[in-house]
Amino acid sequence: MKKVMKKYGSFLLICLAFMACQEDEPGLSTLLTPANLSITTDIASDQSGNVSVTTTADNALNIHVIFKENNDPVVVKPGEPATFQYTQSGQYSQIITVVAYGTGGTASSKTITIDLDVRLLIDPAILQKLAGDGTKRWVWNKEELGHWGADAAFNDQNDGFPAPPNSMNPCLYDDVLVFSYDENDSYGYQLETGVNDETLVGWADVQYFFPNATPQQFVDECHDISTANSTAVKSIDTDTSFLVVEEDGELYLEVENSTLSFWSGASRYKIIELTDDFLHVRGDHQPILETIEIAYYHQFRPEDYDPNAGFESEFNTLFWSEEFSVAGTPDPAVWNIDTGVLGVAGTPTGNNEAQVYTNDPNNIKVENDVLKITAIADGSGGYTSGRINSLGNFEFQYGRVEIRAKLPTGGGTWPALWMLGGDLLSNPWPGAGEIDIMEHVGNNQDNIIAALHDPINFGATPRTVTTTVTGVSDDFHLYSMEWTASGITFLVDNVEFGTIANDGTRPFDKDFFFILNVAMGGNLGGTIDPAFTQSTMEVDYIRVYK
Repeated sequence: MKKVMKKYGSFLLICLAFMACQEDEPGLSTLLTPANLSITTDIASDQSGNVSVTTTADNALNIHVIFKENNDPVVVKPGEPATFQYTQSGQYSQIITVVAYGTGGTASSKTITIDLDVRLLIDPAILQKLAGDGTKRWVWNKEELGHWGADAAFNDQNDGFPAPPNSMNPCLYDDVLVFSYDENDSYGYQLETGVNDETLVGWADVQYFFPNATPQQFVDECHDISTANSTAVKSIDTDTSFLVVEEDGELYLEVENSTLSFWSGASRYKIIELTDDFLHVRGDHQPILETIEIAYYHQFRPEDYDPNAGFESEFNTLFWSEEFSVAGTPDPAVWNIDTGVLGVAGTPTGNNEAQVYTNDPNNIKVENDVLKITAIADGSGGYTSGRINSLGNFEFQYGRVEIRAKLPTGGGTWPALWMLGGDLLSNPWPGAGEIDIMEHVGNNQDNIIAALHDPINFGATPRTVTTTVTGVSDDFHLYSMEWTASGITFLVDNVEFGTIANDGTRPFDKDFFFILNVAMGGNLGGTIDPAFTQSTMEVDYIRVYK
């Protein structure tokens, strides 16, 4: 088991079991060493690993309970219970060290041994996503904006610094996170560091642990963390255990005495998003040389992740992309804020829809590198929402389109990622043609529709294909199409779910432009839930390949 180093702020390690230790301090007339330590334990019988230790002692001011070697102590008053949860499953013995502190730094310590029977269970669906078959390996999602980031602590949305693609030091990118489990519900975690056993260390901690280093402000450095040097240290394991816990409806990933690659000092991470092929977490930590806590954002992909797995595209050169990297109004050089100028199919009242499209930032804006279109009940029985299009700014013919999005929810919502022919203004719908890359209705949650409308099949009789995708309103998914002269294939998360033929009798052999919107009600959206208040479609990016 490889060890790396972390600060340890107490001198209690010099107090050996069953021995008192004492510091001489001038000016103290009476030094009273704690005596008669009495320890009682309460071990939960439900295999949860929860243990409570209560200590009393004469002359004690406070009690430090060290539940595991290298762990920070739990500090309590005499007679006050100290609690801890052991996360390693199995039947085993555990040594607990208790240190009672008195006046002038005097201290007495005692150790006890407890027997544990622990079996912690992670929800099978979560475990499958995180650990796969029991050997899942994750690497940094280095190709994406924001795969690493930093901001003020406890903020799920990174409003601070999102790292551009491939911009971090290579010593970070060769780290691998391995999550495993066995038939006894033991959950193992291993951090594999790469070349020279180095990983990236936050700049504010570098000089503390590596006194000979001279880090520049805000410049993180690569170090072999097994060589960290400090006058007061504790070890961190790179081969340890993990657990996923739920608190107040939120999920947290804990890697005991360890870290998720970038060494910030955090070992507990809030799970912002978890799918089979994407892990996004936030760890909050106060660097040694800083006075405030910082949120560190990490994004990972499985080591064997292939965005085109299962489908071989003939279009592999990036032709155009919209990453929504500038906050505020969507880029006016690309996007028209559409309040109803596109004719029959594009008017706010088309398809008997209930919403009015606005340019209000509450309805449409770019924030945290994501386009957000929000449908809102106005309180008087009406609804507002947002819609943008790229007519006259960006149009193209044939290629692969990838749109990563998280969909709104609620009865009556009708989000769409779609396209219309570039000659729409002179060739009204359905003559211009319509390609629906993704449509969804909240009254049929998790059902995804793709469709083509043209003069032969349109309105209530389009050519459609559908699929079911779990959690479209909980997680981001990749909605794609492959458009050629002979057909248009639709995919979700790179899994094909249908192809619709294309030929010279259909208007799908010319330039088309994008439209993104959230409608309410209407012919497809259906009945609107009277309790609906608002819901948002988030679009991470759009990419076109040729």
